[in-house]
Amino acid sequence: MSGPDVPLPPATGAGTATVGVVVLTMGERPDDLARGIRSVLDQRGVEVDIVVVGNGWDPATADPSLPAGVKTRHLPENLGIPAGRNAGVPLVAGEALFFLDDDASLPSDTFLADGCRLLAERPELGLIQPRVVDPTGLASPRRWIPRIRKGDPAHSSPVFSCWEGAVLMPRAVFDATGGWADPFFYAHEGIELAWRVWDTGHIAWYEGGLEAAHPVIDPARHSYYYRLNARNRVWLARRNLPAVLVPFYVGSWTAIQVLRWARRPAALGAWFGGWRAGWRESPGERRPISWRTVWRMTRAGRPPVV
Repeated sequence: MSGPDVPLPPATGAGTATVGVVVLTMGERPDDLARGIRSVLDQRGVEVDIVVVGNGWDPATADPSLPAGVKTRHLPENLGIPAGRNAGVPLVAGEALFFLDDDASLPSDTFLADGCRLLAERPELGLIQPRVVDPTGLASPRRWIPRIRKGDPAHSSPVFSCWEGAVLMPRAVFDATGGWADPFFYAHEGIELAWRVWDTGHIAWYEGGLEAAHPVIDPARHSYYYRLNARNRVWLARRNLPAVLVPFYVGSWTAIQVLRWARRPAALGAWFGGWRAGWRESPGERRPISWRTVWRMTRAGRPPVV
């Protein structure tokens, strides 16, 4: 069994897995998209079934250079990141699913074989997020390690959120979670998915022995960053937590943001605009996690109130 700081053993050809791969793109990064797809096609020890989902962009007609065998799905309008990923799932086969952003790639050609073997050896795992590195050698942001005590990026551990750009999980677990949170559009869908993985009785896992490449980009570059960051925090609680925990979760994050951005009134104003929208607007389906899940998460180190 692989555990914290234990290197993954070499991949073998035994028990070849099939992985359905969903690559999401708006067509704005053709070179990065081609690099990511090639890194998936070059994987050894697995069968891959790939779909490129164009969010407001038609990859079939706009990019004739897509490799043979790569499927496409055109979404006429940008439905947002979670809904875009969900739209690709029915088009691919595989007992495992892998979600890859169009600016991410896989440095190792055994990434998927190593990940699928880890899932087979540890059936309690329901989601794997790899360690993320910038391909040019820039220092990785701390936010890419989804735990409070960041520590060594190579250290593996249970987690309660995930960086969404490269995520591997058993298809049965993904189906049981209900998938990515369609209404969120952008931000915090990785927290909800991880919580729902825990609610299936599985563990969301950060694997420091697996590596994905992604450039360092400031998430606040999006004009809607602060608003959706706050709205989705409220929605996350309203959709997923037992009612008594909702004010504790929202209250703790409100205090954190006030302290974090006290000297940035414009950012704080946008954040509170999203916070108000989170209470006024419908978050979609409410499916609270069980108290058993709350206890499991608490015992594992992160009660869902922070």
